[in-house]
Amino acid sequence: MRERAESAMLSLLRRVDPERARDLALLALRLGLVRADTTPDDPVLGVRALGKPFRNPIGLAAGFDKDAAAALSLMRLGFGSVEVGSVTPLAQIGSPRPRVFRLVEDRAVVNRMGMNSQGIERVRSRLADLGERPAVLGVNVAINKEGAVPERDYPVLVAAVAPYADYVAINVSSPNTPGLRDLQTAPRLSAILAAIMSAVPKRPPILVKIAPDLQHEELAAVVETAIASGAAGLIVGNTTTTRPPGLRSRHATETGGLSGAPLYALSTAVLARAFRLAGGRLTLIGCGGVSSGIEALGKIRAGASLVQIHTAFAYEGPSLIPRIKRELAAALRKKGFRSVAEAVGVDAERQVGAGRVARAA
Repeated sequence: MRERAESAMLSLLRRVDPERARDLALLALRLGLVRADTTPDDPVLGVRALGKPFRNPIGLAAGFDKDAAAALSLMRLGFGSVEVGSVTPLAQIGSPRPRVFRLVEDRAVVNRMGMNSQGIERVRSRLADLGERPAVLGVNVAINKEGAVPERDYPVLVAAVAPYADYVAINVSSPNTPGLRDLQTAPRLSAILAAIMSAVPKRPPILVKIAPDLQHEELAAVVETAIASGAAGLIVGNTTTTRPPGLRSRHATETGGLSGAPLYALSTAVLARAFRLAGGRLTLIGCGGVSSGIEALGKIRAGASLVQIHTAFAYEGPSLIPRIKRELAAALRKKGFRSVAEAVGVDAERQVGAGRVARAA
């Protein structure tokens, strides 16, 4: 009976505006209308990263639960980690609606949310009330659209969530906040990370979420800056402002960041380059276009220790999570890997070459 109810709810959500659908999904999660998944994870999926044990490498990316409204319920769906945010210092409403568009034919989404957020105090209060957590918690932080001083604001955000977060992701790559991607340049990123390290001595691991649109020289600078500044890793990556050829949806030309299936090849190639550049000095999280266990393994083989999903989860709902985990466990064993760690980066060189060919084409 409950399975039928969840299926009917998902069918209904697909018929309404995508942002409204997400809000309704979060409400259903808060009310306990979505079943928890208590199935033990396959031991082959266990990962140790960022100083923490992850029950599996599949995480929910930032952007779904921006304000930590349903973080605990999301963790109970079987994710190895859940990343909430982006959260900004002060509340802001973001861009005018409509600002999220389904590209159904392309299994993609374009969003120009503009970093809508209820603000750090509301989110901090919710994190403090979470109690015991069944998954790793990440918090993604970003600056306000107006009045921001990055070297001041990011340390304040990190300090606010440090007692509750297992890691903090610094968002310098959303394409929908003017000037935010400029913070990926080496001087700006170095100054932000230095300010965080100085102001928050007792902090969880700091990761930097980067754009998949960085050119090789830009990526190399980000990697070296992150290492030199004491960051623990990178999330590769955010949405793309590019539009790969072959998109069929009438919404493909909407302004905003593209996520979902069309982002997979680009983000995986950038991930592989980051892995080669980092040389084992950073933990990498692969994000962009994953909707199957085979694709998750592709991210891992390109250099990711952990993998995040978002758009596919929005399309398919909670049933996606156990399916991806089953497929990933089967794929690991089929390829002869005894653990996720054994597979990390084994295809990075080939993926780098494929990415260069794709860009040249």
